[in-house]
Amino acid sequence: MLAKTPPMGWNSWNTFGEEISEELIRRTADILVEQGYRAAGYEYLVIDDCWSLRERSEQGLLVPDPAKFPHGMKAVADYVHQKGLKFGMYSCAGVRTCAGYPSSFDHEFVDARTFAQWGVDFLKYDFCNFPQNGDCRMRYHTMSMALKASGREILYSACNWGQQEPWRWMRSIGAHMYRSTGDIMDNFRSFTDIAKSQIGNLCMSAPGGFNDLDMLTVGMYGKGNVSLGAPCTFEEYRMQFSLWCLFGVPLMMGCDLRALSGECRALLQSEALIAIDQDEECRPPYLVRCGGVTLPNPDAKPGEYPWRSEDECTYTLIRHLSKGEFVLAFFNLSEHETRLSCLLSDIGLPYPSGIGITPRDVFTGERLGVKRDEFSVRVPGHDCRLYRCQLSRCDG
Repeated sequence: MLAKTPPMGWNSWNTFGEEISEELIRRTADILVEQGYRAAGYEYLVIDDCWSLRERSEQGLLVPDPAKFPHGMKAVADYVHQKGLKFGMYSCAGVRTCAGYPSSFDHEFVDARTFAQWGVDFLKYDFCNFPQNGDCRMRYHTMSMALKASGREILYSACNWGQQEPWRWMRSIGAHMYRSTGDIMDNFRSFTDIAKSQIGNLCMSAPGGFNDLDMLTVGMYGKGNVSLGAPCTFEEYRMQFSLWCLFGVPLMMGCDLRALSGECRALLQSEALIAIDQDEECRPPYLVRCGGVTLPNPDAKPGEYPWRSEDECTYTLIRHLSKGEFVLAFFNLSEHETRLSCLLSDIGLPYPSGIGITPRDVFTGERLGVKRDEFSVRVPGHDCRLYRCQLSRCDG
C-alpha cells in the first residue's frame, strides 16, 4: 500500500527553484543516505518544476533539459534507486507549469507512461495555467487513472492549492497526498497561517491519502526560492516541524541539505517527533483549546485595566497514538512567554475517574511524574512544548 503513513522526502523547489541539475540531485541523494535521512524515514527525492525543455519533442513527449540533465532522467532515477531511495518528478494539470514549461493538460496518459519508463516513483501534480473552462476534479481524476495505467506504481501528490476543497474529494479520486493551501514561504506568519487553516480539515486524512501542508522550510534561514520577510529562528522552525508531525502530514524537506546546520539536521531527524508523524493509527489531532494571551500591561496608568490581550492565539491540542498513548501539545504564537493549561476533564479525564497522566517531554525526554486534574506549562513566545503521555491510575 502506498502512503500507509505520511510520505517523507526532499523536494528541490523551496531552495533551488529553476537552479536544478543532475549534479545537485546526485549529491542530495548521497547526503540523504550518508547523513542519516534515509534511515530516519525520508525516502523520496523529488525534482520540482523547470526540469524540461520549453517545448515537447516532435513526438509530443516531454524532454529533460540536456544542459541540466545531460544523461537523461532514466540515469538520474537509476542513481537514486541505487541509493535505496525513490525518485519523484513534477508536472501540472494546466497547459503550462507554474514556471512556463510544457505541462500535462490533454497529455496525461502519454506523460504518465513517460514517467513510468524513466522509473519515477512519485509525481507532484501542480495547478498553474489551468483553462477557465477546465474541470479541476476531472483532470486530477484523469491523471490518477493515467498513473494507474502507466504500468508502474507511482505515488500521486496532487497540488491544487486547496481549490474546490480538495480534502473533500482528492483521496476519493486516488491521490495519496493533496495540497490544501497556497505555497509556504520561509517565515513564521506563513507556516502558522497554513497550520491554523487546516486544523478542521485534518480529520479527512487517513492511510492512503493525506492532507499536505506544503514542503518544510526548516533550516532555510532566508536562503532560497521561497524566502520572504524575516527568516525563522530555530525555535520557530522547531514549532513548524512539531506542527507538521503532530498533524500527521507529509514531511517533505525543502532546505539545502549540503549546508544545513547541525541543530536543524538533528531536528529533522528527531526520532521522537517523526514517531508521532508516522504513528500507525494515523489519527488527526483534536483541538482542546484556542485562546488569546492575556498579559500584565506595564504601560497601564492608574485606574486603567492592568492587563492587555494579544490577538495572536495559543493552541492546546491532543493526538491519540497507538498502544494507548497520546500527545499533548501547546503552541504559543504570541511574542510573549505565557502559561498554557490543559484541564484534564477537557480531554476526557475528569477528576472522579481516578485517572491521571504521566507526561514525557518530547524534546528533552524528561519525565514529569503523574499529573491529575490539570497540566500546565510555561511556553516562550513563538515556541511550543509537546508531551507524550500515558494514563496512570491515581485512586490506589
